[in-house]
Amino acid sequence: MSSSSALSVRPVGSNPTPIWGMSSSERLRRIAVAQELDFDEQSSGGPALLVAASHVFEPAWLKFMAARRGQVLTLAGEPVIAHVGADGGGGFPQGLPEIRAEDHRVFYNEALRKREEPVLERLEPGTARAIERKTYFGAYKGVTDLLTKYLWPEWALLLTRLAARIGMTPNMVTLIGAVMCVWATWLFWNGHYWAGMAAGLVFMVLDTVDGKLARCTITSSYWGNIFDHGMDLVHPPFWWWAWAVGLSHWGLALSDESFAWVMIAILGGYVVQRLIEGIFMRRYGGIHIHVWEKIDSDFRLVTARRNPNMVILFVATLAQRPDLGLIAVAWWTVLSCLFHAVRLAQAMARQARGETIGSWLTL
Repeated sequence: MSSSSALSVRPVGSNPTPIWGMSSSERLRRIAVAQELDFDEQSSGGPALLVAASHVFEPAWLKFMAARRGQVLTLAGEPVIAHVGADGGGGFPQGLPEIRAEDHRVFYNEALRKREEPVLERLEPGTARAIERKTYFGAYKGVTDLLTKYLWPEWALLLTRLAARIGMTPNMVTLIGAVMCVWATWLFWNGHYWAGMAAGLVFMVLDTVDGKLARCTITSSYWGNIFDHGMDLVHPPFWWWAWAVGLSHWGLALSDESFAWVMIAILGGYVVQRLIEGIFMRRYGGIHIHVWEKIDSDFRLVTARRNPNMVILFVATLAQRPDLGLIAVAWWTVLSCLFHAVRLAQAMARQARGETIGSWLTL
């Protein structure tokens, strides 16, 4: 598919040190394919991004240099990526205007909802593990719930490394997680709350691993995203309903009226919250409501999503009152829904006054 006018990507030199179970050249090829650029290990003669195999970097740097023809990106004075008008095949040309990576460290990653310093490092045997760690945490969302952000990053790092080493794909990890998710639902339904939370914990950690594995190994796919996000979107209502049914095994079954109100609050609130998020994104150019202002990002840590709800249920089960835990989840869902509704109304009011709605993370 390469042509004289298409921008191609070509590695310069070689590097035997692997990262995330692949060579730096293979990683570069995957980045190029993901950005719909030709990967051409041989000179095509057309415009090209020449990339030093001695270094590894996150995809944002390749996109950054694709827009800077006739310039070279350097790190500590060494050329890393050069955008040349004609690839002569002889390595990095001399005399190109230099862009120091040290001067362009901060990017806004819309997909991960954060300002970041994307990795750009020299890859050597002694630095590979440290670089893997940096790219792993670079793949983490900046705005998420408290468990994902603080409790299991290190667990998920170990599992992500293991999966990469043995050649597992993100979809394999998602499939294992899906099995654990269904098993947790069955356990909740039968009142086996501790076993269900253990299975759910495995699923929740794997729900982090599959995304990190996809980003670190550059293997994200359309159907993989559908599978992963579809699971995330669909399963929570089944968990809460199963939890309510399982209360009968503890002698704590809710009355029919209480059962109905609790489910209306939790399931209805879940749907309304998702609708509010969708409306906000549609009205304000794809911006998530959770990254509008800092208060929204802070509230995302505890808002009534699966993981914070599981914390409530865990504490209540410790106290031998899983019924009160579910009722607390219902109330917290209503309050969270109210918070987001107020924030949407405030955004609409500010827009009506002529203010621009944007993310605080881009400022």
